[in-house]
Amino acid sequence: MYAIGRLDYDSEGLLLLTDDGQLKHQLAHPKQKVNKVYLVQVEGVARKPSLDLLRKGIELKDGIAKAVSVQLQLKQPAFVWKRNPPIRQRKNIPTSWVEIVINEGRNRQVRRMMAHVGLPVLRLIRTQIGDFKLGDLPGGKYQIINP
Repeated sequence: MYAIGRLDYDSEGLLLLTDDGQLKHQLAHPKQKVNKVYLVQVEGVARKPSLDLLRKGIELKDGIAKAVSVQLQLKQPAFVWKRNPPIRQRKNIPTSWVEIVINEGRNRQVRRMMAHVGLPVLRLIRTQIGDFKLGDLPGGKYQIINP
């Protein structure tokens, strides 16, 4: 079995497992530039200048990182489940939800990009890899897909 993509300890969402090496290569190899979609809850109010920086590209220690697209979500999406354990939230600091699409997969890339523009990540949920979508699959559940 091959895992397509990785999720660090504090991340949630879609994880693909396959026994098809060719599919793994098509979805995971950096040269393929497959889009990965993340829903991110950040500390603070995400504003247009910060999101524009993510679209233009920012310098990280391992090179330029650029989002394919970034969109501010006006509220928490309805499908988002309660987190266990809950995230830390400060009463006097608002949070924002952002959808970001990247086509690389560097270590903790989304977290580092968001921190670089002053928006520390509180919650990170991968919702899509290529054409594979999390949809309304509940946390901790799985679905078998036969090609």
